[in-house]
Amino acid sequence: MVVFPNCKINLGLHITGKRPDGFHSLETVFYPVALTDMLEMITADAVSFQSTGLHIPGATDNNLCLKAYHILKNDFPDLPPVQMHLHKIIPMGAGLGGGSADGAFALQLINNKYKLGLSTEQLIAYAAKLGSDCPFFILNQACYATGRGEILQPVSLDLSGWYFVLVNPSIHVNTKWAFEQITPGPSGKDLLAIIQSPVDEWKDSLSNDFEAPIAKAYPAIQEIKDQLYALGASYAAMSGSGSTLFGLFNHKPASSVKAHFKGSVYIAS
Repeated sequence: MVVFPNCKINLGLHITGKRPDGFHSLETVFYPVALTDMLEMITADAVSFQSTGLHIPGATDNNLCLKAYHILKNDFPDLPPVQMHLHKIIPMGAGLGGGSADGAFALQLINNKYKLGLSTEQLIAYAAKLGSDCPFFILNQACYATGRGEILQPVSLDLSGWYFVLVNPSIHVNTKWAFEQITPGPSGKDLLAIIQSPVDEWKDSLSNDFEAPIAKAYPAIQEIKDQLYALGASYAAMSGSGSTLFGLFNHKPASSVKAHFKGSVYIAS
């Protein structure tokens, strides 16, 4: 059985407070984008995991797909061993939630393949154990997110007529450092109201708290954003804590748009 975990972008992102558990409280709108990895799972004699495509750093045992299996195995001891093959296309550490998507889709795949009967609410609870972004990929629709990002409220937002240009400049942004650049507090903006306004009006009202300090440290971030606007984007911003930027286009960008950027460029709709 094969599934295709997709990535997400953040439409607005505000760090609103520091929690007693050490995490930060945030406010954002997650939106799914059709840039996908590929995850295959079959029943096997022993649990195994392999990957192709982009290199995945770190120990294999830390991969969220394997962690998803073991979380479910704890509660469903009759779950058979599986062999997983992940073909990695979504850049990692890029603010696109690719690893979180892989883990969440693995939960859903196991639930469906082995008929565990888990509800959406139960899958969300398991996903929250994997990571803050993982619950979103269980719903996988536009959501207003608060808490650590795990408190989700589906919102009416349809960007199906738009094209997404994603630019990953291969700049590694240390997450701990990124949070240290921000003073948490209320944004003073009504994020839900902003995303209901026309996309062409987002430029002056929809913002990501991480973008300014990261662009100051890495000028290429601002340069890419400026290029996206120059190429005709109606809205452009950084996703998550970076370093991927995205532009929303109301027309299909020419394939030559990729030549304007250094790094990896993806066009999705």
